[in-house]
Amino acid sequence: MTAALSFADKPTLSGELVELRPVTVEDVPGLIELLNEPEGTRLTGTHSDIDPDLAEQWYATRADHDDRLDLAVIERATGTYVGEVVLNGLDTDNRSCGFRICLIGPRAFGRGFGTEATRLVLAHAFDTVGLNRVELEVYDFNPRARHVYEKVGFVHEGTKRQALLWDGEWIDAHTMAMLASDRT
Repeated sequence: MTAALSFADKPTLSGELVELRPVTVEDVPGLIELLNEPEGTRLTGTHSDIDPDLAEQWYATRADHDDRLDLAVIERATGTYVGEVVLNGLDTDNRSCGFRICLIGPRAFGRGFGTEATRLVLAHAFDTVGLNRVELEVYDFNPRARHVYEKVGFVHEGTKRQALLWDGEWIDAHTMAMLASDRT
């Protein structure tokens, strides 16, 4: 079973609020907006600006990687890109991977998109791919995200003290994980 673990299949996952589909170059304007939105860059600890050509190259090549799954978060009501959700760093021997999600900013925050996208991609990771563990890091100044992660079943495992220097202040990063057996 371990040898078959892969993110080669790039599915479309549908919920009530969002659809998750493989990212494409057509999503680059949304990615650039996401990465240039001040609140989003702070919450993800992103220090550098994004070059549009590199963004296009990045999204154009995501389908070529079977060790990661990059999905656009699309608001179903409008059909617009509101963020991305990623499973990355696939460890086939230990049936685990990393998780990250970023929404486009205040126009997408607090509307349930992140919770639903997280649940959809975790169901895929555990039920379809066969993973046992999905892990993430969340910065101390992002309690809204930590609340969502706890709500869907992630468990706090530890704190990386002073892991991020942001605007002259040291910020802790919390490591969280969800096991297949933790699912709610």
